[in-house]
Amino acid sequence: MSSSRLTKTLRGLAALVRNPWLLNHVLATDEAAWQQRALAHRQRQLTAQGLAAVPLQAFLSPQDDTVRPFAFRDGGSLPTDLLLLRALARRVPQARYFEIGTWRGESAANVAEVAAAVYTLNLSAEEMVRLGLPARYIELHGFFSRPLPNVTHLHGNSATYDLAGLGQPFDVIFIDGDHRYEAVRTDTRRVFEHLVGPQTVVVWHDASRQPGQPRWEVLAGILDGLPATATGQLVQVENTLCALYSPVPLPTHVPDLLADPAHWFEVTLRPVASGQ
Repeated sequence: MSSSRLTKTLRGLAALVRNPWLLNHVLATDEAAWQQRALAHRQRQLTAQGLAAVPLQAFLSPQDDTVRPFAFRDGGSLPTDLLLLRALARRVPQARYFEIGTWRGESAANVAEVAAAVYTLNLSAEEMVRLGLPARYIELHGFFSRPLPNVTHLHGNSATYDLAGLGQPFDVIFIDGDHRYEAVRTDTRRVFEHLVGPQTVVVWHDASRQPGQPRWEVLAGILDGLPATATGQLVQVENTLCALYSPVPLPTHVPDLLADPAHWFEVTLRPVASGQ
């Protein structure tokens, strides 16, 4: 870095220290840039409100009424995100499911109840140590999924892992790793190159900050990573944080956060002790 660039950087950091509210301005400006990048993909159903929306109920059957396990802890998915994954896997006999990003293993464990084979890819413990991550955080990876016989835990960086070596296409793929633009773009490109078949459904987590509020950096990564041959439909799933690629057309509408709720849910909680 040149001395002039270093001086500008230090001045910028000093300004943020004196005026922390400037950070909100920086983030808002950055979000606007990602929004413009995403909106440049005019071949997709995309507006300033985000992707066209599909009701979660479009994917559910009467059997899809339970999520387990669910820890109600930081960094996990919404119950509706997990319900979506279970429903998608349940629709395919002997479904094969693949995900990037294991964390506590809640998504893998939920899908394992209804799928024949679950593969989950995460950084190895050694690589997480090199990144300086706390030991206890590393130990918690796969907490729910490690004991399950139909879950295979893969270790490596999704940007370089030999995805082609996993064999035939998967029925459902869940991308929930690094949510920065470059990682989302790379994961999307590589998944479609090696793992997606004509009937594969792909789901991206954290494509919204809250249900119905687009996370434009993630959407830009998805749209820039999708190959031209991916002619299916890209949508956001209502009541979830997920974007979804469907190989078949789905009924959609323009999202409206201020519209009356068309669907809502009944939630029943039953604590389950460890080991049950």
